[in-house]
Amino acid sequence: MADNNEVVSSMDAAHDADDGPIAKFSDLEAERMAEALIFASAQPVPESFLADRLPRGTNVPTLLTRLAENYAGRGVNLVRTADSWAFRTAPDLSFVIRKDENEVRKLSRAALEVLAIIAYHQPVTRAEIEDIRGVQTSRGTLDVLMEAGWVRFRGRRRSPGRPVTLGTTTDFLDHFGIEELRDLPGLEELKGAGLLSGRIPPGFHIPMPGADTDLSDDEDPITQLDLEELGLLAPGGASDD
Repeated sequence: MADNNEVVSSMDAAHDADDGPIAKFSDLEAERMAEALIFASAQPVPESFLADRLPRGTNVPTLLTRLAENYAGRGVNLVRTADSWAFRTAPDLSFVIRKDENEVRKLSRAALEVLAIIAYHQPVTRAEIEDIRGVQTSRGTLDVLMEAGWVRFRGRRRSPGRPVTLGTTTDFLDHFGIEELRDLPGLEELKGAGLLSGRIPPGFHIPMPGADTDLSDDEDPITQLDLEELGLLAPGGASDD
């Protein structure tokens, strides 16, 4: 596999030339560059990163949509997750892939409930999660979701006590094959999959989160002091080994 740094370095050199060859690259060559950058990355690649690396004037969304169509019937697909893109095994061929790496630990029922609440209600605080579940949420449950990379601290609510708000991550979308939060299953889909009881209380509804992952109007960004308070940084800003 090509080294991602080599790919980026060669494209940087082309960008540095005011009227260099990068301005003369064809659409096909631009597709090959995007293909190389995405293939060489272990993580989904943001469109903004590709826009910085591809020839000037390239319509990145159109290029990626066309490239995804080219891969639609192949063993690997180019899939979109939020504003990022990655190559993934075609869903119907997942059974032939043998996983030698350690699997993510099986989530407990409590962790699944908390993850679902965060996904559908974000931004949400711990107190709001407990109010929805009707029971206390242990720090260990949140730690499991954090370690899996599916949940993150979003900000702090502009309310008394400034509680921390929680939300899902791009890794959450990538793992569950969801392009954006608005693609989460709705009430009828969950009922059809047998995930909801037939006896649903009157007025019951499932909130649908928006696609915007930026801070809401009632949230402040997380600061270094907040991270120290949460135990994510040692005092003074050094990482806690």
